[in-house]
Amino acid sequence: MINYHPDSRMLNEFSAGSLPLAQSACVSLHLNYCSTCQRESRKLQQMGGMLFERLAPCEVDASLLDSVMSRLDEPAPLTYEAKTTATDESPALMRRLMKGGYKDLEWDRINSGLQISRLHTGDVENEFALYHIKAGRTIPRHTHKGTELTLVLEGSFSDEEGIYQRGDFLMRDAEHEHTPTAAKSEDCICIGVLDAPIKFTGWNYRALNPFLSLQAH
Repeated sequence: MINYHPDSRMLNEFSAGSLPLAQSACVSLHLNYCSTCQRESRKLQQMGGMLFERLAPCEVDASLLDSVMSRLDEPAPLTYEAKTTATDESPALMRRLMKGGYKDLEWDRINSGLQISRLHTGDVENEFALYHIKAGRTIPRHTHKGTELTLVLEGSFSDEEGIYQRGDFLMRDAEHEHTPTAAKSEDCICIGVLDAPIKFTGWNYRALNPFLSLQAH
């Protein structure tokens, strides 16, 4: 059962197409697991369409129209898709971003319990990465200089505020300080989307803070 969801503001911005691409991909992947948020997103899109239809027509500058028409040939935006096979449980969008499976990715070893693989979304302002936390291991205690979105893909983890399982979606910011810890029974793989570097608060990791930077691409 999914217990954690995007808030109404974020879901509204996602439905309106105004979220940054990496954040939108994270919300879209949550919708792959969550029928409740799927229904809410469709309602918001329908409401937006009704409001759009009520707008009075206006003249469009020819150069603007040419610009819009040229964008029709661009790749389609990232959207959620239902799972297509019983043998591959990864969401279709996740398979598209990974261009294969977890084993095909390049993983950076942060410490003995944590590996990170940064994926390309085309968003140059938000880092989109996979975090592989070994069973029972912990990400060092930290807070956030900006916004951090997290979506659990495999396994589960906990922090000072709760336990998060497959499909759960979290948003953390500078008001939150936590120590994510994978369940002892299995490894945890989750998505992390950052618009600013995290800030370690534990004394043994604080020296790293000046060297942390986003790797958005």
